[in-house]
Amino acid sequence: MNQTELATLGGGCFWCVEAVYQRVDGVLSVKPGYAGGHVDNPSYRDVCSGKTGHAEVAKIEFDPDQISYQQILNVFWQAHDPTTLNKQGADVGTQYRSVIFFHSEEQKALAENSKTEADQSEYWPNAIVTEITKINNYSDAEDNHDNYYQENPYQPYCQFVIKPKLDKLEKQGIID
Repeated sequence: MNQTELATLGGGCFWCVEAVYQRVDGVLSVKPGYAGGHVDNPSYRDVCSGKTGHAEVAKIEFDPDQISYQQILNVFWQAHDPTTLNKQGADVGTQYRSVIFFHSEEQKALAENSKTEADQSEYWPNAIVTEITKINNYSDAEDNHDNYYQENPYQPYCQFVIKPKLDKLEKQGIID
């Protein structure tokens, strides 16, 4: 079996990030979780309080023979607004920050370069504020967050936030 790699990314609500990456060729699994805080094994309620320092993230396992880390990052830049500090749409708080948690020095260098290129592209009218930091204090989210969009497609948040995002990315050819 081929060696797999991990990417851990926060781009707002982890249900959105999960739904996007579940539709990317070469991604083997996506797990919602929490990273970057100062409390061990927080609950969803703890993280939503904004007091743990965690970001909602998706831990993405991918096959580097099918998709590169750079391509994973390219999807990341298109899948959310990396110019808003601690906010994605109506979701506000440090748990919704734009963040790349790197797993190696190679990932750190690729992420920093990718951020610079994305910022210089002038695709966004404002500067990118995405945080790039070493993965720390990660824990999986509760199981009820797994496959959230797939299992709850008619829930209002899914209809009004996730589905339009998926439709846009699909139209642009970024996801399947």
